[in-house]
This record gives sequence, structure tokens and C-alpha cells, in this order.
Amino acid sequence: MSHLHSLGAVELVEAYRRQALSPVEATREVLERIHAWEPHLAATYALDPDGALAQAEASQARWSRGAPQGPLDGVPAMIKENIATRGVPVPLGTAATVLAPAEHDAPPAARLREAGAVLLGKTTMPDYGMLSSGLSSFHRLTRNPWDLSKGPGGSSAGAAAGVAAGYGPLHVGTDIGGSVRLPAGWCGIFALKPSLGRIPIHPPYAGRVAGPMTRTVEDAALMMGVLSLPDARDTMSLPYQPLPWGELERDPRGWRVGLLLDAGWGLPVDREVREAVEGAARRFEAAGAHVEPMQPFMTREMADGMDRFWRMRAWLDIAALPEARRAQVLPFILAWAQGGAALSGEAVFRGYSQMGAMREAAVAACARFDFVLSPTAPIPAFAAERAAPADDPERPFEHIAFTLPFNMSEQPAASINCGWTASGLPIGLQIAGKRFDDLGVLQAARAWERLRPAQRAWPEPPGS
Repeated sequence: MSHLHSLGAVELVEAYRRQALSPVEATREVLERIHAWEPHLAATYALDPDGALAQAEASQARWSRGAPQGPLDGVPAMIKENIATRGVPVPLGTAATVLAPAEHDAPPAARLREAGAVLLGKTTMPDYGMLSSGLSSFHRLTRNPWDLSKGPGGSSAGAAAGVAAGYGPLHVGTDIGGSVRLPAGWCGIFALKPSLGRIPIHPPYAGRVAGPMTRTVEDAALMMGVLSLPDARDTMSLPYQPLPWGELERDPRGWRVGLLLDAGWGLPVDREVREAVEGAARRFEAAGAHVEPMQPFMTREMADGMDRFWRMRAWLDIAALPEARRAQVLPFILAWAQGGAALSGEAVFRGYSQMGAMREAAVAACARFDFVLSPTAPIPAFAAERAAPADDPERPFEHIAFTLPFNMSEQPAASINCGWTASGLPIGLQIAGKRFDDLGVLQAARAWERLRPAQRAWPEPPGS
């Protein structure tokens, strides 16, 4: 069997069960794939080939005995570097961090390890996870495998690039304003931002979630059965529910679907992006869904208020650093955070209140729909060297207008490819659902997998 790096987790587990291939074979080929791509992508951190092969050998022995450790036994996986894995420093994407080995696995890493996944290493992110790009003061510049002149998005930059390039079928990212969905959209992969608390994470924070990043909905659903297991360290987690994650097939007939093409603020939607999302809506409609255009529910003040709050939060952390370490922070992030230095307590409190206003507005606007379709991002992938599309610290969030509200409202939302630009860049379709209906969002995404036109072949390393 060749091209094992292209096999999904579900396919690999079934092949292991039939003893048609081994975890060692799969891991070796994924490592070879990483070796071929990594000089061009720079998507990994703390890659551990020897440790991965040792894990794969242990998994192979378990499968030989007919005693797999868990549902992901022997499947290659990678984890975003801000999710702690024991023994590995957590630089948070910035050269300003003092590196010290993590003492414990954070919840998502612990669940993958318990389920038998082969942990290859970590994936890259920008400074403090505060950019939708692969630009970092600690890592090399991460690029998009579909077009190396473009960025993969962020902050789960390396994860999205790695999924598209074949760095193993299972990746975990984090998302507080679009950080799994935006890079998923720009790299043509699937990602789920679950309901807040569905996947335990540590430390928890308002809007912050971990989510699966994969090539298929089926693989993401397999991961959800593992990642959603309880962990008391997340004091904001939901009560555990053993949801039937494998029950993905669902008929769209009768669904009430909202179509949101104007976010109310931010960058205007690119023509090719709009046409691709409208095309997806028409296919859902042809399959029996009732599609209704939506009016924008976000406002400029909501976005600016959130920006003020996040600036102050970032500035408090950065200002506490010794001057020499502060100087190592990416200049764009430092300039953005310094905008919080002169904010009054009233301005910060009113900014925080706008996060609640987003929540109210999003939940109310989506109440009459089963699902909401929108662009994941208003534009295709932009130049890799840019920190943000506008490359302006005073306008850092103009591209997250469609993703951000669903972090604040705690609703599940996914990104899945829905088309291509004339230059061959992927276009992401966001599918949002009602609060706590994570399985429903997976089912809607699976329906789109069946409705959409045939996908293009995944990108190959230069010179291959």
C-alpha cells in the first residue's frame, strides 16, 4: 500500500484491525511526507521522529495482540504548540517566552495519548495566538501548501498547513476568534470549533476552545469521541455527554438554513468567495433545505469594544515582561497591545460588555435556523509575510467578522471547503449551529461533503 500519509484515521484504524498495514508503516510514511514538505512549510515544532516510531512500535504490538489501547491507537497526530504536552516547552509562538518543559499534558493531549494516538510533535502558531497568519518571532514563517507565497491563516497555522500537506490525519488546534476555522478555510481542510466547554481545555477562558482539524468530517467526529471526554481541570467545561459522534448521515430536507453574506463590519466579501458560498446554499436548497437570507447582526462597536478589551489583556501580560524579553515580541503584536496602555477602566469594561452584546445578538439572529451558512473568511489567503490582511495594528481583526461572534455566543461552527478561486486557492464555508448542537454541525458538514463537487487533489511538495 502506498501514500499512507493520505489515509484518514478511520481508514487507518480499519486497516490495522485487518492487519493490512501497521502503525509503524503509517508513521514512517507520514514522517517522510513531513521531511519532504517541511523545508517549504515550516509547520512543525518539537517534531520527534524517534519518539513517534517508538509509540508506533508499541501500538503495533498491541494490535498484534488484538488489544488496541483506544479508538485512535496507532494513528499519527499532531498538537498545536500552545496545548501543553509533558516534557516539551510551550513557547506560545513568541521568542519572548522563557522555555521550560511542561510538567503535564493539557486535556486534549492527555486524551489523544490515552486513546493510543502516535504523537509526532507540535505545530506552529504566531505570537500569543493573536494573528491569523503564520508569522512568529519564535518559529520560521509558516506557509500555505496550496501556494507558498500565501499564509495558512492562524493562529492554528501549522496545523492547517500540516493537514493539507499530509502531516498525519489528526490535528488539534485552538480557537478564540476563528483560529481553527480561518486557517481551515484558507487551507481547504475541515475544522470544528465546538461549543464552549465541549472539549475540556486548560487553562479555560471565555470563547477559547480546542477543536479537531482534519481532511474529513468522519475523522473529526472520531476525534470528538476522544477529545470530549471529561477533565476536571477545565472549570468551564460542559457536563459530559456520550454523544453518538459516528452518526453523521442526515437528510437536509426540511432544514431551516440562514445565509449570512454581510457580517455587518470588517472587510467586504470577495466576489469569488461570495459566489462559492451562494453556490453551496443553492445545493443545500436543491437537497430540500429552506434557505433564507440573513441580515447582519454584528456592529462596528461590538468589534471595536472586543478589540479594546483584548488589547488591554495582552498589554498587561506583555508590559509585565522584562524589557529585553518584551523587545522580542513580534513588532506587530507589540504595537497592537500598546494600544491598550492608555485605555481607561471604563473603556475596557465597556469593551468587555460588547462581548456579551455579541453573544446576545448571535443567539437571537440564529434562533429560527437549524444552521447558518456564511463565508469562513471574506477573502482568500493573503501574502504569507503579512501579519493580517490590512497589515495594520490599528485594524487587526477586519477578517474575523464571520467567525468571531460564534466564539462569543458559544455556538459550534465548522469550516469546510466549498470552492476555489481562479488562482487555485481554497474557499471556506462556515456552518454554524445552535448552542450545544455540535453533532448537528458535523452532520451538516457531512451533508455538504456529499453535496459538493469533487475536490481537487491535495497539494504535493515542490519537485515531487
